[in-house]
Amino acid sequence: MKKVLVIGDSCQDVFRYGMCDRLSPEAPVPIMKPTRTTGNGGMAINVYENLKALGIECDIVTNDIRPVKTRYIDEVSNQMLLRIDEKDSIKPIHPRDIEAIRFDDYDAVVISDYDKGFLSSVDIVHISNSHPLVFMDTKKKIRTWGRFLKFIKINEKEFKENWSTTLDFDGDLIMTKGKDGAVLNFSEEFPIEHEHEVRDLSGAGDTFLAGLVADYVKNADIRSAIRFANRCAAWVVSQKGVVTVDPEKI
Repeated sequence: MKKVLVIGDSCQDVFRYGMCDRLSPEAPVPIMKPTRTTGNGGMAINVYENLKALGIECDIVTNDIRPVKTRYIDEVSNQMLLRIDEKDSIKPIHPRDIEAIRFDDYDAVVISDYDKGFLSSVDIVHISNSHPLVFMDTKKKIRTWGRFLKFIKINEKEFKENWSTTLDFDGDLIMTKGKDGAVLNFSEEFPIEHEHEVRDLSGAGDTFLAGLVADYVKNADIRSAIRFANRCAAWVVSQKGVVTVDPEKI
């Protein structure tokens, strides 16, 4: 069985659903009557859980104290009314904890970096120099420190905001474009093969990344991996909340 290491910052996702059938007399906002609450690990943990669901043996290095993202959602429409982020910063990983990682034990390394403080660009350089097959999804502005990664996955909005036009990147860039699928290295397009009704976009990027890695470590074919990742993400956005991909349904 292939073995993968996920390293990055994690949070706790909480979804509070409720019924909204009237507006407050005090302000033009809906009054919500809570009906149920769900929760799960998010960000790097979501990548980790999806990889495991896809049959990949997986370890994770992440923060123990996690920010909490609480979303208040109308049960009927599935529209988010409010999101509250608590403790929205993370203590940096200690250098000795990175140095202690036995990178040779893994077939691939996945950096899931939400830029909350757990990993620095120096840490990412160390990781990319420690293993030949590193995938990265980051919210950081990507500069020369990212040039030696094997694969960078980024969504279209973040590409426009964070990509340096002067970066001489030696690897492959996978840009996700929502309902329009993904693009490899600015030219090769991969449309969504089977569209699903979109109910919730939360965690879709994590699922795409997990699908990409899971298929690639098995087949060593980035095009096959992108198609598989598209299927994973297309299914997960049809579910409510942040859910783990179900291999039987993709």
